[in-house]
Amino acid sequence: MNRDITPYVLKRSPDQGPAPALSIDYAAALNAQQLAAVIAGEGPALVIAGAGSGKTRTLVYRVAYLIDSGIDPSHILLLTFTRKSSQEMLERVGELIGVRSERVRGGTFHSVANMLLRRYGRAIGLEPGFTILDRGDAEDLIALVRAQLGLHEKDKRFPRKGTIAEMFSKSENTLRPLAEIVVEEFDHFSGHLDALEQLQQGYQAAKRRDKLVDYDDLLVLLRQLLMEDESVRRTISSLYRYILVDEYQDTNRLQADVIRHLASTHQNVMVVGDDSQSIYAFRGATFKNIMEFPSLFPGTVIYKLEENYRSTQPILNLANAIIEEATEKYTKRLFTRKLDGPLPTLVEAGAENAQSRFIAQKILELREEGVPLSEMAVLFRSSFHSFDLEIELSRHGLPFIKRGGGKFVETAHVKDLLAHLRVVANPLDAVSWHRVLMLIEGVGPKKAQDVMAAIVKSPNPYQALCGMTGRSGKGLKDLGLTLESLAGIEDLRPAHLVNQISEYYLPIFKTQYDDYPKRMRDLDHLQTIAERYQGLETFLSDLALEPPDGNAIGGETPDRDAERLVLSTVHSAKGLEWQCVFVIWIVDGRFPSVYSFGEDEEIEEERRLFYVSVTRAKRHLYLTYPINVFDRGSGMVLSKPSRFLDPVSPALLDQLALMEEGGRADWYSRDDRYV
Repeated sequence: MNRDITPYVLKRSPDQGPAPALSIDYAAALNAQQLAAVIAGEGPALVIAGAGSGKTRTLVYRVAYLIDSGIDPSHILLLTFTRKSSQEMLERVGELIGVRSERVRGGTFHSVANMLLRRYGRAIGLEPGFTILDRGDAEDLIALVRAQLGLHEKDKRFPRKGTIAEMFSKSENTLRPLAEIVVEEFDHFSGHLDALEQLQQGYQAAKRRDKLVDYDDLLVLLRQLLMEDESVRRTISSLYRYILVDEYQDTNRLQADVIRHLASTHQNVMVVGDDSQSIYAFRGATFKNIMEFPSLFPGTVIYKLEENYRSTQPILNLANAIIEEATEKYTKRLFTRKLDGPLPTLVEAGAENAQSRFIAQKILELREEGVPLSEMAVLFRSSFHSFDLEIELSRHGLPFIKRGGGKFVETAHVKDLLAHLRVVANPLDAVSWHRVLMLIEGVGPKKAQDVMAAIVKSPNPYQALCGMTGRSGKGLKDLGLTLESLAGIEDLRPAHLVNQISEYYLPIFKTQYDDYPKRMRDLDHLQTIAERYQGLETFLSDLALEPPDGNAIGGETPDRDAERLVLSTVHSAKGLEWQCVFVIWIVDGRFPSVYSFGEDEEIEEERRLFYVSVTRAKRHLYLTYPINVFDRGSGMVLSKPSRFLDPVSPALLDQLALMEEGGRADWYSRDDRYV
C-alpha cells in the first residue's frame, strides 16, 4: 500500500550531548589544496597528486577526517598496492584519531578480495575453504595440466610454465583475450595459440575441481560475484560506504571495474594518484583508468595537489616543461617554497665510458662536499644501461646496490656467454665447463661430470668433445669445434670472441629463455663493452670484479663506510627520493626506447617515465648522454639528446661537455673550466 510518509526528526537526548567537534585543526596541518581534498563532501572525487605533494599525508588526514566527522570507521575501505603502505597509513591515522582507526578496513586489492570471497563466495559456487595458490604453485599446476594434455611433447618447443603463467595473468588483469596478449607480446609463440587456449581452459577446470584459487582469481572472482549477484553487490557496497584508493594511476582494468561495482550504491569513492606518473603498462596498468574516472563516475570533483615538498624550484621548472608536452593530461604546475638551488645539468659525453667516469668522479666530489652515498642515485631506463657504470664504480671502490634487474654479470644469459669465454681462456676452469656443458641438449649433471673427467685427461680438451657419442654427441661436437677454432686464434680480442661465441650460442639462448627477445639487448651490450678491450684476460677480470663489501673511499666512520650508492631502473625508483640524482643514457633511442617510436601511447608513457626520473631529485640533478653510439639492436647511430628535452628552454639547464684532461680540452661548463 502506497501512502505519504511524513518524516519526524529525533532530537539528540541530553545524555548524548552535542554533535562531536573535530579533534584536529585540519586547516593548520594541511595546505589549502590538501585541505580541500580532505574535507571533500560525498560523491566521487579524483585527487591529482603531483610528485612530492604529500599524497600520503592527504589520504591519512582524509581517513581521520571521515572518522572525526562521525562516520563509522568500519564503513571506510582503504585500498592500497602493498600491505606495508596500508599498515603505515592506518598507523598514522591512529596517531591522529586514536583507536577508532583500528576498525577501518585497509589492505591490498587482493587481501580485501580474499576476505569478501570467503564471506560471500558461495553465491558463485565458491566454498570458503578454497586454497590460494602462490605463483610457484600456479606454475606447477599449469605444468601438470600441460603434461596431461600432452602439450609438452610438441615438435616445436612449447613455452615454459612461468611464461604461460605470465600470459594467463596479463589476460586476466587487462580483461583482454589470451590471443591478443600472445600475438602482441609473445609473438614467437603465436604458433601455439590454439594449444595455449586449450591449456588455459584445462587450468581453469583443474582449479575449480580442486577448490584452488590463484592470485589473479581473487579479483576475477570478486568481479564475477559483484556482477552476477545484485543482492551481494548491494550488501558489500552498503557496508563500505566510503572507498579510498591509493596510486590509482597504477590500477589495471580489472581493478578499476571492481572499484566501480564496490561503489555502486553510493559513489563515495575518492581515488588519489598522478596521471604523470602512470608508468606500469608492462604490468597491465593502464593510463586510461585515471583519465576516464570522471566519465566512469559522473559528477566527479577534481582536486589538485601541486605544492612540492621534495625538490627545488629549478628541478620542478624542468619537470613542468617536460610534462607540459604530454598529449593527454590533467594540467598542473608543481611549485615549491624551496626557490634556490643549482640548475639541472645536461652532460654530453663522447662515449659511454666517459659518461661512467664522469659519474664516478662527480660522486666522489659530492661525497667530499658532504652528500652521503645513500643520498645519491643513478637512474636508467633499462637495466643493461648501467653495465659499463657498474664496472667503473667497482674500479673506483664505490659500493652500490642495484634495484630493478640483476647486476650485469649475474644475469643468467650473460653468465652463459662468459662461461664460454672462460674455457677458451682457461681450459681447466671446471666451474665454467660445467655451466657450458649443462646448456647442451641431453647433458645432465652426471653426463657433465663424465665429460669433464674426459676433458681433464685429454691433451686437447676441445678435441675430446668431438669424440662424444649418444644423444648429446652432436651438441658436444659443435661446442668442441667452436671452442677449438677460437682457442687457435693468436689475437684473442674480446670483441671478436664475443661475436663468434654469440653466433654459436644464439640457438641455445633461444631455447633456454622464453623471453629471449628482451634479453638480447644484454648480449648486444656485452659486445659493446668488449670492444673497449684489447686482451681477454683483462676483459674477464674486469667483469668479475665484485662491488666492495665494506669500505667506501674516503670513509671516516663505520656508519659512513656502510653507505651504498643506489643504481635503479626508473620503474623501481618511483616513490623514492635522493639529494642527488643522475639519469643516464638520456639519448634518443634509449630514453625514449627505440622500440617505443612507432606507438604514440608508448612514447607518452616514456615521457611520463622521464618525468618520474627527474622528480626523484631533491637538489642536484644530472642528465647524461653519450653521443655517436651505435645501437646494435636497432642498427641506428644514436647521437642526440632525448626528444623530451627538445621543447625545454636552454635557460632551465646548465650544459656540460666532457673531454679528456690534458687533451683537446678539459670538461667545461659555460665560462667555467672544470677538471
